Amino acid sequence: MKIIKGSCHCGKVEFEIQLKNGFGDVRRCNCSICKRKGAIMGSVPMEYLTITKGKENLSLYQWNTQVAEHYFCKTCGIYTHHKRRSVPTEYGFNVGCIDGVDPSQFTNVREANGAAQ
Repeated sequence: MKIIKGSCHCGKVEFEIQLKNGFGDVRRCNCSICKRKGAIMGSVPMEYLTITKGKENLSLYQWNTQVAEHYFCKTCGIYTHHKRRSVPTEYGFNVGCIDGVDPSQFTNVREANGAAQ
């Protein structure tokens, strides 16, 4: 298991993710919030993502079914992760927040159809 680290832009929120097989199936989503934030997202079981700093600096945004939980830094506004509506036992995480990772390295990123669900 590989542990990777990530953070928001201002550094007030930091987290660690355990990856079994690299980033796996990264995606973009076309739901009303994800298409606006434009992030490439990976997913892990909830127990594989740990907030190591700044949990109190996270804001939560929910709408519609109130199942998905979208978290972002109160200071810089960067989306760090979310509890998935389609798989509520997983966190989606913003690949752009991972230390040393350039999101443009991911080519042929599939689009999840969150708008239809």
